[in-house]
Amino acid sequence: MRMEETTELERYRRMRASIEERYAEVSGRMEQLKAEGKIKSATYRQYYANKMIYKNMLDLYRLYDL
Repeated sequence: MRMEETTELERYRRMRASIEERYAEVSGRMEQLKAEGKIKSATYRQYYANKMIYKNMLDLYRLYDL
């Protein structure tokens, strides 16, 4: 395997791990806001939008077996 391929693979793995962490973090924050009855807040809605972005990215990775 060439050096560029290894580096690219490592960058991909770091990116995917970061997206998975962010997805989990946002999900946790949403649960906190939900428990506080703040599901109509702008903050909750922003977390929801971010969660959907992360979910779509993870779904694409799964679709292409990455």
